[in-house]
Amino acid sequence: MALEPPIRALHSVAMYARDAASIATPIGLVRVTGSADRIDAIEILATGGATSSDAPAILEALKQLESYFAGRLTVFDLPLAPAPTERGAVLRQGIVNIAYGSTASYGALAKAIQSSPRAIGQACARNPFPIVVPCHRILGAGGALGAYSAGNGPITKSKLLDHERPQGGLL
Repeated sequence: MALEPPIRALHSVAMYARDAASIATPIGLVRVTGSADRIDAIEILATGGATSSDAPAILEALKQLESYFAGRLTVFDLPLAPAPTERGAVLRQGIVNIAYGSTASYGALAKAIQSSPRAIGQACARNPFPIVVPCHRILGAGGALGAYSAGNGPITKSKLLDHERPQGGLL
């Protein structure tokens, strides 16, 4: 009777190889996690030092983030890990479609993509790609700043919105 090969033999190690690198930014340390060909997460951290990676997707993400904070980039083009559901992909794309320097309310975005404000809020709270999938551009009713799940919460959100305003930038 033939035995099944061990599960680890069925998958290549490279398939699971994850790497991370980070850069210092005006809003704190930003860490990018992923592999050679995709980005799995972006985090805004309170402490830590810059680290490097050789993974091409991570290097490209760091380069684009540096350009964003230098005021030279307004649209990201990165190989992000896919959203876990089709609905999640629709919500993510709706958020990405809010242009640099613009904002939208939870309600307005929900109406535009035939969703609910609560679904938009949940998508933002679970967003693994802050800055790149710009939840900071979504405001509460009447222009209220609202919550932000990355970095130092609303303080980070306010700094990102200030950075995107025409008169200035963080640098």
